[in-house]
Amino acid sequence: MRKKLKVLTALLLSVATVIFIVGCGSNKTANEGKVTVRLNEVTRSVFYAPMYVAMSQGFFEENGIVIDLQTGQGADKTMQSVLSKSADIGFCGPEQTIYINNQGREDYPVLFAQLTQKDGSFLVGRTKADKFKWENIKGKNVIGGRPGGVPAMVLEYAMKQNNINPKTDVKMVTNIDFAATAGAFAQYIKE
Repeated sequence: MRKKLKVLTALLLSVATVIFIVGCGSNKTANEGKVTVRLNEVTRSVFYAPMYVAMSQGFFEENGIVIDLQTGQGADKTMQSVLSKSADIGFCGPEQTIYINNQGREDYPVLFAQLTQKDGSFLVGRTKADKFKWENIKGKNVIGGRPGGVPAMVLEYAMKQNNINPKTDVKMVTNIDFAATAGAFAQYIKE
């Protein structure tokens, strides 16, 4: 409960910061008494449950904040939304900020809050395993996510920590759009 409260508090402080930065000087917003914050989340995730609850219970609106929620279906798309100014805040991994900064852009995004502490991916298989062993994934097709994305990097790290070489011991599938990974697993990618 305490952890959820910390996450909700961080979220509220983050939104308040954006409101202060984005909302100042807008006569239309001030006249209406509410500020709209365009928020682009990387995906629908249980990790963002405190935000969904706050939205559904009207906590933001009670404080004069209207959340315009969009789902980017991938950190790269969420960052594009922020850079194109079609979103005020983007919920995504920190890697996007590093990639943009390495491009030498002058208008690079700024990380200002940590919403989660771990990657939200799960390793699932087609057959029941009474006791999971990393060695059982050798020779299998594994949907790894976008190369350079946090889910793929975390998966590769976990494999290496368990003596699995992601380049030779498994076939990492990295050419599937983020939004299509569940469907691809269900229909097309075989073990």
